[in-house]
Amino acid sequence: MTKKMILDLDTGVDDALAIALALGSPEVELIGITGTYGNVLVEQGVRNALALTELFGHPEVKVYKGLSHALKRDGFEVEEISAFIHGKNGIGEVELPEPTRTIEDQNAVDFIIESAHKYGKDLVLVPTGPQTNIAAAIQKDPSIVDLVDAEVLMGGALTQPGNVTPCSEANIHQDPYAANYVFRSGMPTTMVGLDVTLQTLLTYKDTQRWRATGTDAGQKLADITDYYIKAYETTAPKLGGCGLHDPLAVGVAIDPTLVNMLDINMMVDVDGPSNGRTIGDPDRLNDPHKTSKVCVGVDVDRFLKMFMDRITNLVANSTYTLVH
Repeated sequence: MTKKMILDLDTGVDDALAIALALGSPEVELIGITGTYGNVLVEQGVRNALALTELFGHPEVKVYKGLSHALKRDGFEVEEISAFIHGKNGIGEVELPEPTRTIEDQNAVDFIIESAHKYGKDLVLVPTGPQTNIAAAIQKDPSIVDLVDAEVLMGGALTQPGNVTPCSEANIHQDPYAANYVFRSGMPTTMVGLDVTLQTLLTYKDTQRWRATGTDAGQKLADITDYYIKAYETTAPKLGGCGLHDPLAVGVAIDPTLVNMLDINMMVDVDGPSNGRTIGDPDRLNDPHKTSKVCVGVDVDRFLKMFMDRITNLVANSTYTLVH
């Protein structure tokens, strides 16, 4: 049976790639995108999600606006490093036409709750930004913890240093309280963190395959991604490409055999110098019931082939035509 998927996105460049991979994968049906903040403001993120789903030929995917800032903060401003990596508009300064449709009236939190009750174990949640919307949904309706199949999140770092502070990865850093709440809620979670995402790299040679399709979708996606790769040349010159953070979470949600996982009950430090650190929960260390898995190894070649073949096929078959 086809798994139902909700992507919870702060739609920047790798979120765009996550959308493309989900849409190009027959094992899942993308039933909705819920918007959060991070790479961009939530308003820009949902606009990007609308535009990208139309670009990829899937205007049927509904988009819902979520919370605009962390649970224990009063507001949010995009950090300079996010604008440098993703562009001020979140999609590499590439211009896409105004979407032909608007976001749904229902808010993201209520959509997540409604979907959990409707689809149960057929539903997987894939947040690739801060976990504010997921935490708020659990706070509002704790029963969803036991309803959904799993949450497969992009965020955190267990065996690697953070990319915002020595301890903290960006998505967790945005709302450590929300991430800690979700980890400790009992919801089955799989953490796809920097331990594995920085092993899956994309290069200009790869994006050229999308250009070679001759479609507007292929050209635009290549332009968007090349901006991201170029930013990585400054921020992480030794890597030799850009990390496929968010798409790997989608890949793991589709095929968990892509990764090796450690069963461990997780928590997030929310105070002090290690604020934002994802670490094993000492209070549940000896609890035989493990609610979390952490990805510590990845089959890079198999994931990259899956990623490239499916997205190339998606853009090659897109009939969307931009006004030139």
